Amino acid sequence: MYSGYGFRNFEIGDVDVVWHDGLFHLFHLTLPNHDYIAHAVSKDGIKWERVKNALFISDPKAWDDDMLWTMHITPNPYKEGAWRMFYTGLCMRERGRIQRVGLAHSNDLYNWEKDDSGSYPLEISTDHYETSLDDGRAWVSFRDPFCYQEDGRTYLLATARTNKGPIIRRGCAALIEETAENQFEFHPPIFAPKRYDELEVPNLIKLNDRYYLIASIREDVKVHYWWADQLRGPYYNYSDNVLMPQGNYAARVSQTDGTTLIWNFFFRGLTTKGYHLMAPPKELVVDERGELNLKSFSGFRKLITETLDQSDFTPFQPLFENPNAAIEMGEEATWFSNKSGFEAFLLDGSYRDFILTGDLLYDGDGKCGLVLHLDEDGDGYYLSLDLLKGIVQIRAWGHKKEQEEKKVSEEAFYYEQLQAAHYIPDAGAHHPFQLIAYEQYLEFSFHGRILLTLADDTFRSGRLGFYVEGGKMQVRNLELHLCQPPETKSYPEEMPNY
Repeated sequence: MYSGYGFRNFEIGDVDVVWHDGLFHLFHLTLPNHDYIAHAVSKDGIKWERVKNALFISDPKAWDDDMLWTMHITPNPYKEGAWRMFYTGLCMRERGRIQRVGLAHSNDLYNWEKDDSGSYPLEISTDHYETSLDDGRAWVSFRDPFCYQEDGRTYLLATARTNKGPIIRRGCAALIEETAENQFEFHPPIFAPKRYDELEVPNLIKLNDRYYLIASIREDVKVHYWWADQLRGPYYNYSDNVLMPQGNYAARVSQTDGTTLIWNFFFRGLTTKGYHLMAPPKELVVDERGELNLKSFSGFRKLITETLDQSDFTPFQPLFENPNAAIEMGEEATWFSNKSGFEAFLLDGSYRDFILTGDLLYDGDGKCGLVLHLDEDGDGYYLSLDLLKGIVQIRAWGHKKEQEEKKVSEEAFYYEQLQAAHYIPDAGAHHPFQLIAYEQYLEFSFHGRILLTLADDTFRSGRLGFYVEGGKMQVRNLELHLCQPPETKSYPEEMPNY
């Protein structure tokens, strides 16, 4: 995870990543001031180093003298080897209530100059959108530009609002075509679902001859997507069009040596306030039904320093000594059973940065799941699997000892739901899974598809294993891959409480 922390502990905002000459280039907003766009580089997409800042707000009385908002960097179609950055700007004299789009140029991704040709900033126009402060609410939405090129034509997508309909359901993705260099024509929205207040940070990508529109929705703090057979739509959605679960936001797609990656920042706590951390990337793939899925970033495998199999971390140890629980060890698989109550079965040892892989089978009508970062009292993370309904959830569950010391016994525990996701249950006998715990980043994949991706550091290391409640679970092909620890921390061990 990367945060770019400074005086405050949530300084990273919307991100964009470019792959060029063996390096990932990260550009991101800085909160809460939004007064410059930062730049960092990485060889592996996980460890980042800050370099020269890319862009700053202009001097007073300029159109972008207040704040800089979301940007998008692409190759310049009019100058080989050069780059363009479309970005959002706000003006102090308008108290930031009117959003515009500007352009900056670079020949090397490190040194940027704002376009002074007179063609910018772009202001939203035409009869299709809200264009003034009197059009529905006291600000004009025209931000988060995304540049898309196809067959020699260049388009901009942007967060905007239609000028008709209920005030909180006018969100749309505006479509603007660059008809010649620095000349733009506004078209009707590429998509206006008539459901959300805004479609933030829109992306457009073509995979397997199908167009996918990706956007972030403030109402549920999730990343959604829609698909179409033609660039201008109509766009449709599947029964579940959530691409990234709650807490993940402002996703951006990029291409890296033929692989499509998606990047985003994460709101710790499932709200739009609190820590902002940039998550490791995920690989974006299309399944046989045409739905978008996320796969674990291949770069994690390069962090592995040692791989342990079942013989290295057995015997498994029951945590609570439940008399109704039992362990059956076999050469190829292990059965954990528990007829009544709860029991966790733990690997030998304590772990922090790791990748756990294997296959599981559940027999019975009870409950099962994984546990990680547990201490001797069972405080830690509990990842529950409902294999019948297709629900996976992760919780932080532990003992608040300070409340017990204050004699407030009814507040002596916490039970915090961190994230949940749904999937279509697979009728197959065994279920392949992967669990990644890297610093405070947690990721869970089921049948090769990422279901949970989040950040939390309530528990930083501890025991690892499985739990069963009223059933029987088989685990086989279990491997524990130990990873080298991060070279730098995402933020200090102890955060100041201002």
